[in-house]
Amino acid sequence: MQDEEALNTEEDWGVVLAMLPEGWQAKARELGALRRCRRFGSAESLLRILLIHLADGCSLRETVVRARLGKIADVSDVALLKRLKASGELLRWLAEQVMRNWVHKQPVALFGNDLSVRVIDGSLIQEPGSTGSNWRIHYSIRLPSLQCDEVLVSGPKVGESFQQFQVHEGDLFVADRGYAHAEGIAHVVKGGADVLVRTNLGNMRLVKEDGSRFPLLERLRNLKGTGAGDWDVWVKMDTPIRGRICAIRKSRQAALRARRQALRNSSRKCQRIKPQTLEAADYTFVFTTLDRSFSPATVLEMYRGRWQIELVFKRLKSIIGLGHLKKTDSDAAKAWIHGKLLVAFLIEALITAGESFSPWGYPTQEQQISKSMEGELAHAPST
Repeated sequence: MQDEEALNTEEDWGVVLAMLPEGWQAKARELGALRRCRRFGSAESLLRILLIHLADGCSLRETVVRARLGKIADVSDVALLKRLKASGELLRWLAEQVMRNWVHKQPVALFGNDLSVRVIDGSLIQEPGSTGSNWRIHYSIRLPSLQCDEVLVSGPKVGESFQQFQVHEGDLFVADRGYAHAEGIAHVVKGGADVLVRTNLGNMRLVKEDGSRFPLLERLRNLKGTGAGDWDVWVKMDTPIRGRICAIRKSRQAALRARRQALRNSSRKCQRIKPQTLEAADYTFVFTTLDRSFSPATVLEMYRGRWQIELVFKRLKSIIGLGHLKKTDSDAAKAWIHGKLLVAFLIEALITAGESFSPWGYPTQEQQISKSMEGELAHAPST
C-alpha cells in the first residue's frame, strides 16, 4: 500500500512539473535559489519541499519532517527558511511564467505600456490553532509582471490604506473600495501618482468645484442604458483633490445580485441598510485621478481588468489562510506571497489543462512545448 501511495505521489508530481516552463531548473540557479545549497540536492527537490510548505499549509518544522520521510531531502527548518528567502525571485518568476503560459486572465492590454500599474490589496491571516494570532498582510503587485514589489505585515487593527505603501511618480494605484479614503488618496497624489479605486456613497466627501455637495446618487439616477457617466469631483480636504467619478448602470440581474449581497452583509452585521445604499448597489462607480485622455468607458474597463486579477487573488486568499507566515522578515514574507501566487496559478493551469487539452487532464510534453511557444509569441514585440 505504501509503495502504491508513493507511486501515485510521484505521478502527481510529474503532472505539476509538466505545467512549469522549460528550463526552470537552470533559472533556479541563475536566480540564486540554489546558491550554497547542497543539502537540497536539486532544484526539483527544493521546489517540492517549498510547495509542501506553501500548498499544504505545513509549518516549517512539519515540512522538513515530511521531506525527510518522503526521502526528498534531510534539512532543518532553519535551513528551509533560508531557502525560502533565497527563492523569492524564483517563485515570482515561476508564477509569472505559469500565468503567461496557461492562465488567460491578464488584462495588460487594458492599461497600456506607459502606466506603471500597481494592484493594491490586503488580507487578514488567521494562524491555525486555538492560540493562533491574527495578522493583516498589505501587498502591492505590479502588472503585468505580477511582481510583489512591496509587502507589510501588521496587526489586524491596522486598516487597509494607500498610506501603507511607498509612492513613485507615474504609478497607478488600483484598488477596491476599502482603499477609497481621502487621506490615502492624498498620499498617492502627493507622491505624483494616480489612483483608480472603486468607491461608495459614504467613503469620501465629494464636492463640486465651488465646495458644495456633489449629488452622486442623483447623477447616477440619470444614467440610461449602457452609457457611462463621467463627472468632475473634488475630494474634500484642506487641499481638495480633483478627480472624476466614472459610473455605469448594472444589468438587472447584476443589480439584483448586488442588492441581495448588500442585504446579506447588513444582516450579518446586525445593521439596518439605508435605502440609498441599496439603490446605489444598482451601479458600479469608481473614483480616479486619471485625466480625460482615458475615456469613462476605458476607466471602467481598466477597473474590470483589475477585477479579473482579483479572481486570482480570491483563490490566493483562500490558500493564504492555510499557512504560517514569517511575520518579522520582509524577504520571507515576499517569497511566501510569490509562492502562494505560484500555487494559485498552478491550480488555474491544471484546471485549464483538464478542460482544454485532453480527457486525461494534463498536457503531453509536445503540448507543453507548444503552449510555451504560444506564450512567448503572445508577449513578443510586434514588428
